[in-house]
Amino acid sequence: MNLILLSAIWGVIMMFSGLFISNKATSKIIALLGVVVLLIANILDLNGILIINSDFGGMLSFDRFSLLFLTVAVGSLLIYLLLSNKHIIEVGNHPYEYYALIFFIMCGVGLVALYNNLLILFIGIEIISIPLYILTGSDKRNLKSNEAALKYFLMGAFSTGIFLLGIAFIYGGTGSFRLESLVLASNDQLRPFLIIGIVFVLIALSFKVSAAPFHFWTPDVYDGAPTVFTSFMATIVKVALFVGFLNLFSGPFYANYNEWQLSVAVITALTLLIGNITAVFQQSVKRMLAYSSIAQAGFMMFAVFAGNDFAKQGMLLYAAAYCLATIGIFSVLVKMKDFTFDGFNALAKKEPFVAFVLTVCLLSLAGIPLTAGFFAKYFVLAAAVKTGTYLWLVIFAVLMAAISVYYYFRVIQAMYFKEGDGQDIETTPVYKAVLFVVAALIIVLGVLPSSLLNWLTLY
Repeated sequence: MNLILLSAIWGVIMMFSGLFISNKATSKIIALLGVVVLLIANILDLNGILIINSDFGGMLSFDRFSLLFLTVAVGSLLIYLLLSNKHIIEVGNHPYEYYALIFFIMCGVGLVALYNNLLILFIGIEIISIPLYILTGSDKRNLKSNEAALKYFLMGAFSTGIFLLGIAFIYGGTGSFRLESLVLASNDQLRPFLIIGIVFVLIALSFKVSAAPFHFWTPDVYDGAPTVFTSFMATIVKVALFVGFLNLFSGPFYANYNEWQLSVAVITALTLLIGNITAVFQQSVKRMLAYSSIAQAGFMMFAVFAGNDFAKQGMLLYAAAYCLATIGIFSVLVKMKDFTFDGFNALAKKEPFVAFVLTVCLLSLAGIPLTAGFFAKYFVLAAAVKTGTYLWLVIFAVLMAAISVYYYFRVIQAMYFKEGDGQDIETTPVYKAVLFVVAALIIVLGVLPSSLLNWLTLY
């Protein structure tokens, strides 16, 4: 709850700061201070210290998994800002407003993680989505950015309608929006309403997390948006929506597991297939990462498919591993002028440290052992195995992971084994220090995943 209140307040502070402070560079300091405040506040929340001590009418649920995820999300946001502050300011003339929108999105992230009522989930998703439409189109001079924003808005509005229709059907079948009441369909005559509602909600949430076949907006939006904001929406926002997705399907909807299990399995398989196969043929690293994010969504769908405690551990580890690796890669990509694979040729000769960190991040996304991505994939797949059903899906995922190695290693090959002059990348000691922290965290989580997961069992 601390995160929800303080992120909204800090968003307002950023807005008014823009009115009275003309220096753009100051916005970075105020934003970083705000994120540190959010991180401290959420750690206090984990220890039961609330700004407002109330049950909020049962609208919010402060379970340890969601609170720990929010700590991971805010920590990822801190790393994101430390690596990308300079480029947020360069997007346009309104950096204070951009930071304000990011803080408002974090307010929505808090609602999506802690909701105990379908209406709160809907409000949280919209608080996330509307600022994202604006950030996507923030580069006014770029037609691709404008096109991406329009496409994202139209598709997002369409999925919102489907989501509301699903909530209406669920209310018709249960007579309640509260999660604990959703499993109590009043009689067999009303049960079809609940099932239809679950299907509509599944479709809408699959769209929000860019799961196939509802992924079609993702490549164009991620490619057209300013690269610095693509990094944010492809990481912190995506995993937050997945946590909301998981809490719903592992909680009240789990009683109807047999009705939606096959549908989620098919969506998972399609997401893995389309994301990985299409990524192989991309010539732009930024667009490849867009399809890669779809493929990564396929693995996160395994947590929704399984819905057990092991799935929650896997989702938490996946959130940390995926955010760290993807933010690290985009922090380098945003500094480059050539986004093609050839643009990375001989980068290791000119910037050996940056190339090393990129390699660690790419290996993690590919799920190579001794990186966080390996155990992240292991936990979500193990959660699916524990269900004892659809084991073919796990085998299929392993094959798709093998395919992903090809397009991730194309970047590594270009950096170390291709001839070229290498692009000039502007780096600072602080930037390299944060990159070092990113690489270190990925390796630590890859060797000792319990260092994060043990926090789930602390009370």
